[in-house]
Amino acid sequence: MLNFLKGVVSGSGTGLKDLPYNIGEPYSSAWGSWIHYRGTSKDDGTPVSVFALSGSSTNDGHLAAGRNGVKRLRTVRHPNILSFLHSTEAENFDGSTAKVTIYIVTEPVMPLSEKLKELGLKGTQRDEYYAWGLHRIAKAVSFLNNDCKLVHGNVCLASVVVTQTLDWKLHAFDVLSEFDGHNESAVGPMLQYDWLIGAQYKSKELLKSDWTTIRKSPPWTIDSWGLGCLIYELFSGTKLSKTEDLCNTASIPKSLLPDYQRLLSSMPPRRLNSSKLLENSEYFQNKLVETIQFMEILNLKDSVEKDTFFRKLPNLAEQLPREIVLKKLLPLLASALEFGSAAAPALTALLKMGSWLSTDEFSVKVLPTIIKLFASNDRSIRVGLLQHIDQYGESLSAKIVDEQVYAHVATGFSDTSAFLRELTLKSMLVLAPKLSHRTISGSLLKYLSKLQVDEEPAIRTNTTILLGNIAGYLNEGTRKRVLINALTVRALRDTFAPARAAGIMALSATSSYYDVTEIATRILPNIVVFTIDPDSDVQSKAFEAVDQFLQLVKQHHEKTNTGYTSTTSMGTSSIPGNASLLGWAMSSLTLKGGKSSEQGSYAPASSSMPPTSAAPDSSSNADSSSITPIHVSSSTDMTDQHVPVSPSLNDGWGELENDLEGLDGDKDGWDDIEPQEEPKPSPFLANIQAAQRRPVSQPKPQVSSLRGSIKNDDEDLWGSVPATAPASRTSSQPSSTRSSRTVDDDEDPWGAISAPAPSTKSLNVKKGGSLDDTDPWAAIAAPVPTSKARSSIGRGRGNKPTVPKLGAQRINRTSSGM
Repeated sequence: MLNFLKGVVSGSGTGLKDLPYNIGEPYSSAWGSWIHYRGTSKDDGTPVSVFALSGSSTNDGHLAAGRNGVKRLRTVRHPNILSFLHSTEAENFDGSTAKVTIYIVTEPVMPLSEKLKELGLKGTQRDEYYAWGLHRIAKAVSFLNNDCKLVHGNVCLASVVVTQTLDWKLHAFDVLSEFDGHNESAVGPMLQYDWLIGAQYKSKELLKSDWTTIRKSPPWTIDSWGLGCLIYELFSGTKLSKTEDLCNTASIPKSLLPDYQRLLSSMPPRRLNSSKLLENSEYFQNKLVETIQFMEILNLKDSVEKDTFFRKLPNLAEQLPREIVLKKLLPLLASALEFGSAAAPALTALLKMGSWLSTDEFSVKVLPTIIKLFASNDRSIRVGLLQHIDQYGESLSAKIVDEQVYAHVATGFSDTSAFLRELTLKSMLVLAPKLSHRTISGSLLKYLSKLQVDEEPAIRTNTTILLGNIAGYLNEGTRKRVLINALTVRALRDTFAPARAAGIMALSATSSYYDVTEIATRILPNIVVFTIDPDSDVQSKAFEAVDQFLQLVKQHHEKTNTGYTSTTSMGTSSIPGNASLLGWAMSSLTLKGGKSSEQGSYAPASSSMPPTSAAPDSSSNADSSSITPIHVSSSTDMTDQHVPVSPSLNDGWGELENDLEGLDGDKDGWDDIEPQEEPKPSPFLANIQAAQRRPVSQPKPQVSSLRGSIKNDDEDLWGSVPATAPASRTSSQPSSTRSSRTVDDDEDPWGAISAPAPSTKSLNVKKGGSLDDTDPWAAIAAPVPTSKARSSIGRGRGNKPTVPKLGAQRINRTSSGM
C-alpha cells in the first residue's frame, strides 16, 4: 500500500498533489476497507490522521459508501464524533486499470484496540477508564439517534478511535442513514449500505432485513444493539466472532450487567435508549467520570463548588490513572485557569500534575499557562504563583523572566498587602539570577531600597537577606555602591533586632566582595558596636563577624609582608559570593484568613551556618599598621589616608576614592542614604565633614614630634597604649602628610559611620547640650572612656551663626588647649 501511495503522489492523480498533508505509516487496524495512516500538516507539522479507501472503478460500492461517510462526517459535528479536516479523491492508473482513492483527513487519533494495549490498565483504573469511554460513545450515539434521527448502523470496537487526550470518538459513517420510521410510504432498505456490516454485529431483525419491524421500532434500536456489542468486545478483550458470544457475560461488570442485557433485548421496542443508559447506570458513577464532567461544565458551577472541588483535586488526581490525568485533566485545568473559569486553588493541582511530566513536556503543557497567569489581576492567583515559584522557576528561561514575567511580578513590591509584598520579595531569590544587569540595577534595587524601610519588620529583615543572596548577580560597580550602604547604614541601624542580625549575616556572607580598606574602615567599625547589642543573638553574630573580618585583614597583612600581590577583593571565593549561605530569616505576616504564612518567631535560617572561610582570594597591600583605623580620618574621605608605599599600591586603592564618590550620582536607590531615625545629619557630624573637606597645606613635621603628638593624643582619648601594641608607622608616610591635621579628625576617625557616646558628660565637649539628639547610633554605640578635652586647631567652625554653641565651644577648647 505504501508503494501504491508513492505511485499516487508521482502519478497522474489530480487530487493528491494538492493535499496539504504528508502521509506516514499506517496503523495495524481500521474499520471496514479503510486504511488508517499517521500524517502531518505540510505547513506546520501538526499531526493528523489520514484515512484512505481505494476502489477499482468509480461505480465500486465501497467507494459509494465511502463518499457517503465523507459527506456525513463533514456535516455531523459533535464533541464525541471524529473531527473532519479535509478530503479529496485521487485517480491513478496501474497499467491499463484506473484506481480511485478517497482520502479523509481528521484530527490525530489512534484505533481504540491499539490504544488499550498501549495503556495496559488493570483493575479499578481500567474500569474507570472504560466507563468514561463508554460514556462518551453513548453520548455520541444518543446525539445521532435522538437529536438527529440518524442511525449509525455499525457501532463496535473498530468504529471507535482515541484522541491524543485519550477521548473516545465515534467514526465510520459509511452506513449512516436517516431514520424514516415515520414515513409510511417508505419501502425498501432503510440502510442503503447495510451489506458492509458484519453478520455478527447485526440484530435479529436487521439480519432478516425486517425493515417493517425496524421502522416501527424506536430509532435507537439498531445502535443500542451495537452498544451491547461494543461493551462485550471491550471487556472480553476479543473481537466478536458470532452473535451467540454475546450471551457470555462473565467479563461484564456486575454494575453494568442489567443495562447490558437491556441493550441486547430480543424485542426491539424494549431495548434501552442510550440516553437512559447514561442517566440510570451506576457504572458511570465513579471518580474519573465525575471529575471530568465537573471540569467540562466548570462555567456553570458557583464559586463555592469550584473552591471545594479544586482543593480536593490534588489528592484525587493521585488516585486516577496517571496517563488520563496528564493527557486529559491537565489540559482541561490549564485551559480553565488561562481563561479565568478556575479558582486560585486550581493552580496547586496544576503544578502537582505538572510535576509528573518530563522537563520538555512541562515547558510545553504547563509553562505557557503559568506565564499568562502572571498578568492576572486576581490577587489570589498572584499569591498562588509566588508561593509555588520554586516548583517551576527553574523551567523559566532568562528571556521570558526578564521580558514577560518580571514586569508583572514587580507590581507586588508596592502592593498594599504586606503578605503579597513579602512573597514578591522571596520570589526574587528564584527570578533574580535570570534578570539582566540592566533590570537589576534599574528596577529591582530601587524596589529593594524601598522595602528596606518597609513598615513590616519581617519584610525589612528578608530584604537584607535577599541582598546578601543576590550579591553575586550584581556587577562590581553596583556591589560597591549598594552592599555596604544597604547592609550597614540601613540594616544595622534597624530598630528590629532580627533585621540587625540579618545585616551582620549578609555582610559575612558577602565578605568576598570587599577589599581590605572597606573592611577596615567601613565594615569593622560598624559591626564592633553590636558586640554589646541588647539582643544576645545580634551579639553572637557580631562577634563571629568581627572574628571573620579581622582574620581577613590579618591574612592580608601577612600576604603583604611576604610580597604577595593580588586584586583588591577579599574573602572566600564562592559561587556567587557565598550568597547561598543565607536563608530567609523570618516571616510574621498572615493571610486574610488569619493563618500565619510561616513561623512567627524569629529563627535565623543560617544560625547553624559556619563562619565564612577566611581564605581571601585577593587582597590589597598595606602596611601592618593599616589594620588599626586610628589613622583614618573618615570612612568616605580616602584622600586623607596615608598608606605606606608598597608594590601593589595601585592595585585597587587608587580607584577607591572615585568609587566611593560615585555614590552621590547613582540611581539605584541607595544614594544619599539616611538612617530611618535620622532624616538629617547632626550638626556635629556636618561640621566635622565640612572641616575634613577643607584643604590644608602645612610643612612636613619632624617624625619624632609627630609620633609623640599622636601618642599623647591617643593617651588622652583611648587611655595609655599597651606596650605590646605595634608602633605606629607614621614616620614612613610621604611628604604630603598633613601635620596640621585637626585633632578632631583623630578624635573621631569614623566620622560619618560611627556613633557618639550615649552621654556627653564624659567627653567634656559640649556642656550646654547633647550630641546624640538625632543620632540613631546612641542606643547601641559603645561608651567612650573619660578623657581630657583635646586641643583642636580651629577651622572656622564658629563661622555659621546657626550653630553658635558648637563653634564657641571649639574656639574655647582650642584656646584652653593652647
